[in-house]
Amino acid sequence: MGFRNPPVPWSELERRLAGASTGELPPAWANGGDSPAWSRKRAPYAPPPDLRTGARRRRIPYAELHSRTNFSFLEGASHPEELAEEAARLGLDALAVTDRDGFYGVVRFAEAARAVGLPTVFGVELTLDGPSAPPVGEPDPPGEQLVVLARDPTGYAELARATTAAQLAGQKGAPRIDLAHLAELGSGRWAVLTGGRRGPLASALAQEGPAAAGRALDRLVAAFGREHVHVELWDHGDPLDTARNDALAELAVRRGVPVVATNDVRYAAPARRHLATALAAVRARRSLAEMDGWLPGGSGAHLRSGEEQERRFARYPGVVATAAELGRACAFDLRLVAPDLPPYPCPDGLDEMALLRRLVEEGASRPDRYGPRPPSLGGDRLGQRAWRQIDHELDVIEALGFPGYFLIVWDIVEFCRRQEIYCQGRGSAANSA
Repeated sequence: MGFRNPPVPWSELERRLAGASTGELPPAWANGGDSPAWSRKRAPYAPPPDLRTGARRRRIPYAELHSRTNFSFLEGASHPEELAEEAARLGLDALAVTDRDGFYGVVRFAEAARAVGLPTVFGVELTLDGPSAPPVGEPDPPGEQLVVLARDPTGYAELARATTAAQLAGQKGAPRIDLAHLAELGSGRWAVLTGGRRGPLASALAQEGPAAAGRALDRLVAAFGREHVHVELWDHGDPLDTARNDALAELAVRRGVPVVATNDVRYAAPARRHLATALAAVRARRSLAEMDGWLPGGSGAHLRSGEEQERRFARYPGVVATAAELGRACAFDLRLVAPDLPPYPCPDGLDEMALLRRLVEEGASRPDRYGPRPPSLGGDRLGQRAWRQIDHELDVIEALGFPGYFLIVWDIVEFCRRQEIYCQGRGSAANSA
């Protein structure tokens, strides 16, 4: 793993620190290639051989609609794979990953969920009117957080566009978007949850009372439509949870807004609670003793089964079933989200592949490159070998349907050259013919 690090792969080191590993030392020194920051050496996900899911046992339907992975830096305390495995073990109907201000963990989550047979929901916990600079060293960073779930691949694309707008509007580490702009970017393909403790309803209720929370709910309904807004209840065992949930449920009933149960999940299982508290202290740059008043008293922010949620929310009939219905309605496979590049403007009636071939021919034919195309490409001279390789690469690009990507990269590089900006294309493909 590097200087002064043990000869253990990053993933194995993490498991040992969490008390979950019984494996032996690997025979060779590890280089950290499987760390969270790297992906090039990450092996395909394989579920634990002893994973027992709850699909066959009698259960109460439930889908968890609000959870963070450890890609929500210093907030989530479990890997996406851990959440998928625990949700499958509990027999959940679906699991939504809603990382803070981005889709950072969805690829690994989707891969693991597919392997364990878990339906997947994709969403984001967006920061509304967030701070103008990254919140460093604050026990409770400012900004309200709204949970938005994509109902289908089109909604996923619209939500990705909204997260991009939020990131571009703020500084690195401090995205921001207002409610009106967010509503403009949606087209009715989102399910909007009112969020957890830092959501607009809970924040207004805690600071100003039920009337302010009602006004916050009215704003959400006006922005997204009554049928797309869901009031979120959660119970971590805090003494004030029941009073807050009573007030939120009453607001929802008065306004005809559906109510769902969640657990505002930050880690997969109770054993991760201590790691979550340590992460919170690191985020605030304080000791655990200094953070004591800010930290929850128990390990409540983990995944729960439908049976446990039904017991916890017995005073709110139907909220667990509504969560299950919404989860099933929003579930889809990430493989359905195929990226579409914008069409490249082609002159002279050419299509993208014809334009790419012409540009490559012009560039490769220059005297300082390979010169004009030889009449025959069967020889072993440099020019003949180069033109054979060029034809092969262009054929591969055409077969894969990627001429637009190469034209966009070429356009960016040409702009940089005109502006005398030092640059190069990213990767071997972008730097080839």
